[in-house]
Amino acid sequence: MAATLSLLWAPALLAQEASSGSNWSKDPTSRCEFISPISLTAGPTYWTGLCTANKASGLGMLRRRDGDRAGPAFYGEMKAGVPVIGVIDHDGYRVGRFNDGDIGGDANLKPQVRIDAFRAAAKAARAVGSQYAKQGNAASSRHYENIAQQLDMQVE
Repeated sequence: MAATLSLLWAPALLAQEASSGSNWSKDPTSRCEFISPISLTAGPTYWTGLCTANKASGLGMLRRRDGDRAGPAFYGEMKAGVPVIGVIDHDGYRVGRFNDGDIGGDANLKPQVRIDAFRAAAKAARAVGSQYAKQGNAASSRHYENIAQQLDMQVE
């Protein structure tokens, strides 16, 4: 059976990560709250996914935007507004778990963590595509399915 993507983080670990100097952000449109990985850089960041108790939750995408230009994106899993695992797509891939305010960056990244991160990211991209499909936006739905396929290819 494939490794489980959802990590069972204790609330104390989430609280520790959330208080370790990370800054909370809000989606400018939905007002959903989250901690944005450092690699997304500063600027307006939007969450596409579930927002439970006003916190980004589950699989989805954090996308930095500069006006009408799309910036770097995080595809992965969020829990209570804190990134868990996934991939940042910005001039290549930054892969892994959320630690010290960012995704990845571990020179000793274990192969299974890399695989789990790409799988979570592909599922997240598909979830985003599915949301666009439900809104009748076929072009965006196809775009995120293509991204999911590219992410899948990283572990084949």
